[in-house]
Amino acid sequence: MVLNLKNDAQELTAGNYLSIDVRDVASAHIQAFEVPSATGRYCLVANVTPIFEALKILKELHPSLSPPEICEEGIPSAPEYQVSLEKAKSLGVGFLPLEVSLRDTVECLKEKGFLRA
Repeated sequence: MVLNLKNDAQELTAGNYLSIDVRDVASAHIQAFEVPSATGRYCLVANVTPIFEALKILKELHPSLSPPEICEEGIPSAPEYQVSLEKAKSLGVGFLPLEVSLRDTVECLKEKGFLRA
């Protein structure tokens, strides 16, 4: 989503932004190896956020990115997802808030030259 803004994307589809920070995935991987009771598969989704809310957060954190103007009323309702975090939390995994993940993602992309400062 963030790199699409680099291309001045002005049209977005309705939907939800399902996300997890790569640092949380790495932590869960380590915990899955270290916690003896860990078995099976783990679905890792930290945030299920309507796309317009994720764009609002991006605009607040980094107004220079110029995310497309989009309002809740203009988007048809997207299907709601119910994702249980209980199995992942049983490993002792915590999840970074979406605001932190988006802020750090943009900063990293700027540092690496994928986005202009």
